[in-house]
Amino acid sequence: MIYFDNNATTQIDECVFEAMSPFLKTMYGNPSSVHRLGRIAKSAIEIAREQVASLIDAPASQIIFTSGGTEANNLALNALPFNQLAISGTEHSSIFEPANRCENVNVIPVNAGGIIESRSIDELIENRPDFVSIMLANNETGVIQSIAEIAKQFREHGIVFHADAVQAVGKIPVSFSELGVQMLSLSSHKIYGPKGCGALVIDKSLKINPLLLGGGQEKNQRSGTENVAAIVGFGKAAELAKSELEFRHVTMFELRTLLESELEKLPRVTIFAKNTPRLPNTVLFGIDKIEGEWVLLTLDQKGICVSSGSACASEGKEPSQVLLAMGVLPEQAKTAIRVSLSHHNTTAEVLQFIEIIKSFGV
Repeated sequence: MIYFDNNATTQIDECVFEAMSPFLKTMYGNPSSVHRLGRIAKSAIEIAREQVASLIDAPASQIIFTSGGTEANNLALNALPFNQLAISGTEHSSIFEPANRCENVNVIPVNAGGIIESRSIDELIENRPDFVSIMLANNETGVIQSIAEIAKQFREHGIVFHADAVQAVGKIPVSFSELGVQMLSLSSHKIYGPKGCGALVIDKSLKINPLLLGGGQEKNQRSGTENVAAIVGFGKAAELAKSELEFRHVTMFELRTLLESELEKLPRVTIFAKNTPRLPNTVLFGIDKIEGEWVLLTLDQKGICVSSGSACASEGKEPSQVLLAMGVLPEQAKTAIRVSLSHHNTTAEVLQFIEIIKSFGV
């Protein structure tokens, strides 16, 4: 099998699994308990908090563990009272759907490359939103936004800024302090950690309204008994992501370069956002007059795993709202196939993939 769907999820690293194992078998105490097993679990959570904080250059005290990136995004959008919300037109569904419940929402347009232009930010500021959410790197196209530059403008106008960094962390350097946002969403299973664990980084200046009430865990900001094993796994995955960041980035970028150079030789292939700064592992392309769903299923039969867009919306039949926001026509948007690489992938796998794509008569 060739696995090219790493933006959907990554395989758990063996070192991560080993770090988690004791907390599934013998160190199973509730971290809220005062006995020895409870204290061990509590200590393990705090070590993981330090590991995650180190990866994204943030104080450990500002890391709030959640069940994943979706909960982190929902918590961010419900954390503070606001009169007017703004989100970009290419956000993940875990931002779009809660935003749709708000009365006053501005959708920030992107250009044909998927980038938010400075004039759009200027126009947005004139509308005086209280809260803005823009993802750092898009899960479908890999397009990277200039979050630090945007954050500087928002700070000057007292606008609270949240960024979804789920896809960016572990692939490019991400510093909470340098980005200048007040909240940042993270996810474990995008960096070779376990599913069911994520985090919201919250600036100490903010006092949030929690989504979940009850036991007062996570400093009363996210109640519920902690998934200790998953949090420990997240911490270990973060530690590895930091130490291996350069190696992973270079390896994935070289594979992406090879993949795109081969795809560009095929006349019916379009690479979306090709000339825009993107994640080193992500290629979204379409084959003229061939639906992406057909390509996906055909590749699956040949043992190759890819996606036709966001995994969270893959069951839908509608064209990608990300591509539509970029001005791509619905017919072309339906051709989209996403390849998201890992440092575990090889040159041979990329070349095998290309040969199969060629067999479609492109």
